[in-house]
Amino acid sequence: MIKVEMIDKMGTDLSVVNAARVSYAKVKSQFEDKDKKLISFLAKHGHWSPFAHASLSFRIRAPVFVARQLVKHQVGLSWNEVSRRYVSYEPKLYKIDEWRGKPVDSKQGSAGVIELDRTLKHVYETAMEQCKILYNALIGKGVAPEQARAVLPQSMMTEWLWSGTLYAFARVCNLRCKPDVQKETRNVAEYIDSYCLYHFPISWDALRL
Repeated sequence: MIKVEMIDKMGTDLSVVNAARVSYAKVKSQFEDKDKKLISFLAKHGHWSPFAHASLSFRIRAPVFVARQLVKHQVGLSWNEVSRRYVSYEPKLYKIDEWRGKPVDSKQGSAGVIELDRTLKHVYETAMEQCKILYNALIGKGVAPEQARAVLPQSMMTEWLWSGTLYAFARVCNLRCKPDVQKETRNVAEYIDSYCLYHFPISWDALRL
């Protein structure tokens, strides 16, 4: 199961306002209605630095194929992931219950639902189970985890800490929450989107496209 947990955060909408107003040597202790206009102006005109003074940290569990899409986002973000070089516990695999079809007019993405016959379902389930069995057998024979991991599929669940600025996560969500994004990847982005909206409602509303 894909899971996104917010483990830490720094700042509020007021932090963004104070970061912008420091240019005038001013500090506010309370957020006011007029500050909404300031935040909107900052976002609209690409003044990103005030939004970098607010940040969040997440612990995320998702399949490898999702992680490899999201790790492409680098600017303003820090990523530390569980390493199969160092751990050898039995891997968890992401089970696909619904298969999507290949789109007609695109080289990527998916469209509709494909129903697999009984044979294909059995082959899929067997192949995934065999990957785990082989991995455990290699570890049992004393093979190094860094090499034994080569037999594990992209459906293996991985876990990472993802920290960054509010502005950086806005870039992630503006791209990855779109309808044409892979569903599993979009699910992670939507969790992040909901956390950011809850903790930074004014700034997030201004940053999200």
